[in-house]
Amino acid sequence: MITPNFPRLSDALARRGIAVSPGALSAAEPVVKQELDHAPTIEATDDRGRGYVYFDRILELAGVSPSAAAAEAVEELVSFNDREGAFDVVTPGAFEALQRLRQAACQLVVVSNSNGRVRRILRRTGIEPHVDLVIDSHEEGVEKPDPRIFEIALQRARADRAATIHCGDIYHIDVAGARAAGLPAVLLDSAGLYKDADCPRVQSLPEFADRLLAGEFD
Repeated sequence: MITPNFPRLSDALARRGIAVSPGALSAAEPVVKQELDHAPTIEATDDRGRGYVYFDRILELAGVSPSAAAAEAVEELVSFNDREGAFDVVTPGAFEALQRLRQAACQLVVVSNSNGRVRRILRRTGIEPHVDLVIDSHEEGVEKPDPRIFEIALQRARADRAATIHCGDIYHIDVAGARAAGLPAVLLDSAGLYKDADCPRVQSLPEFADRLLAGEFD
């Protein structure tokens, strides 16, 4: 639903003297996300700690050679994400998909591993009016894949577990976490990298909305 703002990230890197295009960063991002998507990695780190590896590897795949300047750039990217939130580009069709789901009487809850700024980002991007509840891991003191954050969301939304489904883009965080909480899950696999996943996959939020409203996930 929301992806990194690669032009802003490219500008942040340029301030450190590193020239890398938004397109190169964008192409590297889903590959890096999948590389990090392994149970031992997820279990041994938290969301912010993974951020350093995430940005460092994106730079590497985007063609940036290891250097002191590159290390400083990673610090800049993590700091930028902490201050402003690097994830603030709404994917195509997301608004319309959310509208269709709400019109179908679906309650929409965001459960985000975040740094306390997810509401501000949702407000800035215009997403906030289209969802009913936001659960920010920083505020709750627990993050996905810990099933407790899904339990918090269920309780706060007063949702029927049997009528709830989770959609997220990292298997060992979103799918594993939802299943641990007794919820079915759909993997948002925009780059088609999870062909062997043991769960339903969609490439976009509009596809998720289409298939959910068609009863494919019942």
